[in-house]
Amino acid sequence: MHDVELLMPAGNLEKLEYAIRYGADAVYLGVVDFSLRAMRKGKIITLDNLKSAVDLAHNLGAKAYLTLNIFAFNNDILLLEKSIDRIKESKPDALIVSDFGIINLVKKHMPDVPLHISTQTNTLNYESVKFWRDFGASRVILARELAIKDIAAIRQKVPDIELECFVHGSQCVSFSGRCLLSDYFTNGERKANHGNCSQPCRWSYKLVESTRPDEYYEINQDEKGSHILSPKDLCLVEHLKELADAGVDSFKVEGRTKSLYYVSAVAKTYRNAIDELKQNPDADMHKYFTELLKVGNRGYTTGFALGENKPDSYSYDISKGLAGEDFLFEFHGKENDSYLVKIKNKIHLNDEVEIISPKEQFTTKITEIKDKDGLEKSLGNTNDEVYLKFEKAPAEYNYALARTIGGICS
Repeated sequence: MHDVELLMPAGNLEKLEYAIRYGADAVYLGVVDFSLRAMRKGKIITLDNLKSAVDLAHNLGAKAYLTLNIFAFNNDILLLEKSIDRIKESKPDALIVSDFGIINLVKKHMPDVPLHISTQTNTLNYESVKFWRDFGASRVILARELAIKDIAAIRQKVPDIELECFVHGSQCVSFSGRCLLSDYFTNGERKANHGNCSQPCRWSYKLVESTRPDEYYEINQDEKGSHILSPKDLCLVEHLKELADAGVDSFKVEGRTKSLYYVSAVAKTYRNAIDELKQNPDADMHKYFTELLKVGNRGYTTGFALGENKPDSYSYDISKGLAGEDFLFEFHGKENDSYLVKIKNKIHLNDEVEIISPKEQFTTKITEIKDKDGLEKSLGNTNDEVYLKFEKAPAEYNYALARTIGGICS
């Protein structure tokens, strides 16, 4: 298999670093005003620290692509004109764009920065790819609605441009994510195409008969309601070789609003899968699918990649992700043979846990819990900072994470 880039989301500075350390070749990041994901938690990326974010990626040996992929109104263009010098100073490796007005501005002010055409442009055929190539783009991010055989046909017709496709993460009920449901259902307060989607495709709906407005009829008899619009998550880890053979240059993972654990665990799994395929193109990828079951998901589907999008590609009974394994704690420091951790979900003395780091993955047991005053405890609660000892400790605790073990079925 030829070298294929692993492109991970960087929702904030911490996730950017973990994504790269866990295996990403490149990250994509955005600032609130011009990105299709409006981040609110952690060390968010703004115009003030954008250059620092890009520099951090470069110092870790990865590329950083900046998303400017909103659909812009006049006020957005005015704001971008005022911000363009600061964006230019950050020196991103490429700009992810979809709006012709934004494209016009960045071509004028940043002519040497490569353009990556966003999946929001719904690029589905080789003539569209030729158009973007002739327009000056270096890469096209293909629509999720394409089958692998169609990607191969595009590559055959247009060999001289990079192709990127999504391989993992949430999907939208709307065509390539161009959705207005959120705008309508929030009276324009949560605009999906401006990075603030309220995710109405995850809501539970009930059916009302028009002449009996006070009588409700369940579409599905389920105590969780009826999620008639909610697609399952995409997972193509078992089809990476087919995608690479079809001509894909970059495997993209969705998830700038997902957790630090999600970004790290998914990056590690896809990194290992890609590296094994390079050594053995006939390797069985199912073990990596099983690994990805440990990460929260809405159930997995191959979407359109195999040529059809079946009814079972939708999660009719759930909106939030299946639990996977619980993220238990982050490592924050070490004192002698004890490790300072920040707890994300409750832990108990003698619990067995799985520790993952950029270079390790193993199970171990918690043999001691102490608070910061040195008092021994039988448990640690969410958001506590405590010291732990283990039967087996990580060789390198920096950037290590822990999760529960067991309960995963393949």
